[in-house]
Amino acid sequence: MTFIIFKRLPLKINVAVFVFSLLVFALLIKLAVWQLDRAVQKDIRLAKIASYQQQDAMGLGFIMQLQENQEALNDLPIHLSGRFNNQQRFLLDNQVYKGRLGYRVVQLFEDKESGLTVLVNLGWIQGSIDRAFIPQFKEIEGLVSFRGNVRILEPAILLQDQILENDHWPQRIQSIEIDKISELLKESLVPFIVYVDNNEEIGYVKDWVPIVMPPDKHMGYSFQWFSLAIAWFFLMFYAAYKAAITPDKILKN
Repeated sequence: MTFIIFKRLPLKINVAVFVFSLLVFALLIKLAVWQLDRAVQKDIRLAKIASYQQQDAMGLGFIMQLQENQEALNDLPIHLSGRFNNQQRFLLDNQVYKGRLGYRVVQLFEDKESGLTVLVNLGWIQGSIDRAFIPQFKEIEGLVSFRGNVRILEPAILLQDQILENDHWPQRIQSIEIDKISELLKESLVPFIVYVDNNEEIGYVKDWVPIVMPPDKHMGYSFQWFSLAIAWFFLMFYAAYKAAITPDKILKN
């Protein structure tokens, strides 16, 4: 067993334990910095959203031009005018609202001005533990106009590959995979989804929030990780100190 012995300090450290302790300390610091970085990102995003509130909503065609210029699209206010596809609805499964289980209703929307088709999240609707139960939908007929926000979807973690079928509607889905939906319907879709603005009357229960975890909570987690790192450092220091002086006390006795 190899030890590192410090002559000026009464410390004796097992090399393997030292390496392990260093790795744990580095991991704790990394987690703290990661949470701190997340807090900064959320602050920037909230400031961006606040600035968007002062802007007029943009058309889908204009936003697609921004997308070609690789500008950040998330949370951009958008104005759509066109028709919903009421024949093909997707029900995003396992969505909870105020402790109740239900779905998010997602429909295709054909934008009249741009001629493009986009998926629209119309909000939450009550479900049932009975999988045969089909919710009562609102038929949104004719030409409609509404405001919403662009949402870039992050890849979901699924236990198994999602298989979509075109022989029954509405169709339950575990995740909104735009590429798969586009392939299923043989319809070209824009690479993001639109959440209907909470103040709009169309749709269902709308409780969309752009940021689920606020920056303050990330700061709190960061503080916890930093505190654990400091506590771990002093614990290992104390353990090394005790390992060095204990044998000396035994010999003196």
